[in-house]
Amino acid sequence: GADEKTQERMFLEVFRENNEKYRKRMELGDIAEGTVLRWERCVVYLEEFLKLHRNTSDIPLKDVTLPLIDDFELWLRTVKNCGHNCAIRYISTIKKIIRDAVNFKWIDRDPFYGRTYSKKKTQRENLSEAELNAIMSLDLKELPRLEMVRDVFVFCCFTGLAFSDVSVLTADKIVTDADGEQWIRKRREKTDELSSIPLLEIPRQILVKYSGHRKLAGTDRLLPVLSNQRCNGYLKEIADLANITKKLTTHVARHTFACMSLDNHVAIETISKMLGHANIKTTQLYARMQDKTISEDMVKMRRKFDCVMMN
Repeated sequence: GADEKTQERMFLEVFRENNEKYRKRMELGDIAEGTVLRWERCVVYLEEFLKLHRNTSDIPLKDVTLPLIDDFELWLRTVKNCGHNCAIRYISTIKKIIRDAVNFKWIDRDPFYGRTYSKKKTQRENLSEAELNAIMSLDLKELPRLEMVRDVFVFCCFTGLAFSDVSVLTADKIVTDADGEQWIRKRREKTDELSSIPLLEIPRQILVKYSGHRKLAGTDRLLPVLSNQRCNGYLKEIADLANITKKLTTHVARHTFACMSLDNHVAIETISKMLGHANIKTTQLYARMQDKTISEDMVKMRRKFDCVMMN
């Protein structure tokens, strides 16, 4: 009707209202902070993009068209240096805002209708046990900043914790069971799923090494963790020192834990619980990586039996 036309909803205004709700849900613990920050960053980028390309700070929802969204995606990838998957994450936030707008009948058609975006499969790097040993045996006493990053990285390789989780790890998350075994029980920052991880000797020693560390004074955190970006910078240096050609990032530690567990015949359901995956399908990605190793193992058996003929 005529009343609705006067009440024309604007794109970024609706986006910001959504983000305020998300902030509240984050405070209730329903949404991870990283998610909210991504949505808020998307609005900032959209505003910058609209000022440049449309000379305006906002547009009516009905003017959000697929060509505009495609231009925005291209701008994210060229001007903002976003990778393919990063750009698609931003586009999917817009997609949800538009879907809501259709549901609320603020617009009568969905510009995304019939269009799908797919992420590229990323190569999940993990370290072999030999490579991990090379990193562990580096003598970094003269380079304390590298030593700190190395130790946290190794801790993650043996616990499977993501860096966002290890940076907020506190003593109350370490529990001792009836048999005197120590466990890390912590809800994941990202999904709020509970991770239950037996505390092995190597990570336990790392915790002992950093207890009372000056960087932790006045906090109840157990390990000194730098920002993800700085860690990744230092991990590059560590890889060089250990003669590792793989691209080392903080997340390689988590992948390494998953792959080592599979190599050591830990059940996939168990690994899923330790990693705090909400869905076992996520864990199965690691099993697929191991298929390559299995087929290599089978080659040996094949050679042995392929020359034996059946009667």
